[in-house]
Amino acid sequence: MLSLADVEAARDRVMEVARVTPLEYSHSFSRMTGADVRPKLENFQRTGSFKIRGATNRIATLSEDQKAAGVITASAGNHAQGVALAATRAGVDAKIVMPEHAPIAKVEATEGYGGEVILAGADYNDAQDRAHEIEAAEGQTYVHAFDDEYVMAGQGTIGLEIVEQCPEVDTVVVPIGGGGLISGIATAVKESLDDVRVIGVQAEGASSVAESLKKGVRQEIDAVDTIADGIATRSVGEGPWEVIQQRVDEVVTVSDNEIALALTYLLERSKTLVEGAGAVALAAVLAEAFEYADDETIVPALCGGNIDLNDLTTVVVRGLVQMGRYIKVRTELKDNPGSLERLVEIIAEHNANIYGIQHDRTSRDVAMNAAEVVLDLETHGHDHVDELLAALEANGYEVETLV
Repeated sequence: MLSLADVEAARDRVMEVARVTPLEYSHSFSRMTGADVRPKLENFQRTGSFKIRGATNRIATLSEDQKAAGVITASAGNHAQGVALAATRAGVDAKIVMPEHAPIAKVEATEGYGGEVILAGADYNDAQDRAHEIEAAEGQTYVHAFDDEYVMAGQGTIGLEIVEQCPEVDTVVVPIGGGGLISGIATAVKESLDDVRVIGVQAEGASSVAESLKKGVRQEIDAVDTIADGIATRSVGEGPWEVIQQRVDEVVTVSDNEIALALTYLLERSKTLVEGAGAVALAAVLAEAFEYADDETIVPALCGGNIDLNDLTTVVVRGLVQMGRYIKVRTELKDNPGSLERLVEIIAEHNANIYGIQHDRTSRDVAMNAAEVVLDLETHGHDHVDELLAALEANGYEVETLV
């Protein structure tokens, strides 16, 4: 099994390319939770993700013949960038197979770091199958995203940094996709400090480890569906599964709404941009997905910041909905002069701001003498939303909440 010595040996190789990332106390999240919350800002890492650590360690340990033949891998995006940069720095050719619908930003960044991108399949597992076909045909070395002890050891260097930056830590919270990150961190933390918990977090739509622990054997789920594309794998790796069973105290899941809320809070309160997978650890803390005590020192690992800007808009809107700061409603008006003005007056009287409005007389879903109105509204919290909806209904409007 992976050992602390493996992680320590990886450190010198990894830090030739990667950087030590900050670990900072968060006043906002500590106040919100009652705990002592100190995020590990791995989203500030080169390539925007922890993946550069494992990729660098693996490529540094290749033989000269393997380096000459080049490497190949499959990735949803972050591992792709890590392998591309690590290979380029080592003078090694790299091919990366990514899912057909991988975020454009991650595809372009991978190419920018020197990798040759091949798009194939609906998700990570499909891309991995295609990468292995190319590996067999062309003779490159496959650099696994998580099921490789050198990769796991490289990711574990984050754990060494956590131990040094926050030796008083009580609980480390880590996202889980294929399990390489949490395997490395848990090994480094558990073998360096006594009485530290390691909590793993998965998205509800990609909960292979949670399902595996329930059944006692490693499971592969049929499909994944989550905004946290960086951890959207159908199964945990064999090596990580062994480590998780022995060194991870608990694995919990969070919903996409909880992930979106955490991401939005990070933007607003900490001025910190993360992707969906980067927000899941904090989401678990904010949602109290596991039990923790007041003043407990918790380090959530914010593992990546590579979010597609088109996705960011959608996720932030979802987060604002969870905060009661945005609502979209539908209602009908009599198609008379002044009807729309009166509706707008009521909204203004209750201090809601109109982002957008659609007024449609031609909808087949309304009567001939009526008009459909859809409003995008800025609100000030859940109590304000309830107050506004009650006021509209008290004035005779039948209101349907769309978002």
